[in-house]
Amino acid sequence: MQVTDDELVNFEANGAAPLPASGREGFVENDGARIWYAAYGSGPAVILLHGGLGNAGNWGHQIPAFVQAGRTVVAIDSRGHGRSTRDSQPFSYRRMARDVLAVMDHLGFERAALVGWSDGACTALILADRYPERVSGVFFFACNMDSSGTHEFKPTPVTDRCFHRHKRDYEALSTTPAEFETFVSDVTRMMQSEPNYSANQLGGIKVPVAVVLGENDEFIRAEHADYLARSIPRAELIVLPGVSHFAPLQRPELFNREVLWFLGRIA
Repeated sequence: MQVTDDELVNFEANGAAPLPASGREGFVENDGARIWYAAYGSGPAVILLHGGLGNAGNWGHQIPAFVQAGRTVVAIDSRGHGRSTRDSQPFSYRRMARDVLAVMDHLGFERAALVGWSDGACTALILADRYPERVSGVFFFACNMDSSGTHEFKPTPVTDRCFHRHKRDYEALSTTPAEFETFVSDVTRMMQSEPNYSANQLGGIKVPVAVVLGENDEFIRAEHADYLARSIPRAELIVLPGVSHFAPLQRPELFNREVLWFLGRIA
């Protein structure tokens, strides 16, 4: 059955689809944090990196589809998000990138494709830049790589519903459930100061990249997505019609089809 939740009414009330049962889940100790992961299926590895303030459970509509397509799928809670812990140091996309490598090493993956959403996309592209030998490709969804790429934030009913769900999930999953406001402030500080990639740095990225944006994205400028696609060698630009920053939740079949098309091209 096709899922449509354009206004995120169902997501706010119930979250995404529940994650499947996994016999391969746990924590990896890395750089002052315990990073939670779960792995599913078999075949070439694809790692799902969620957005800021979210958690791996936001990929509930994606994991079964990618497993059915013959992939080993790994979902990770970014440090300080979901079940993963953090230390007292500031959030950093580079530290999050090293957390992903730690999970890959733990699972024995030499290389993996990365599907990143918002903050997760930023982490994925940093991995592609700094550790290209570990990355077979990046599906870069709804993210900026410098401060010029974002709209001035204006809350909407959709963003409010997403935020409310994130708060409920944080309180249910985190080891520090009473610290949501501090968590939001610390993540926001990272978003406001990172990343700061130049066109020259983008031009050094050699792995396959799809720069993907929802037609109605609330946060990322369309011209910035176009700039990224032009600056990263051989990158392609994909615009998803009728959806926004939350496409994996709003119309998962549309989002999944584009991810699988990309993965099929880089396999």
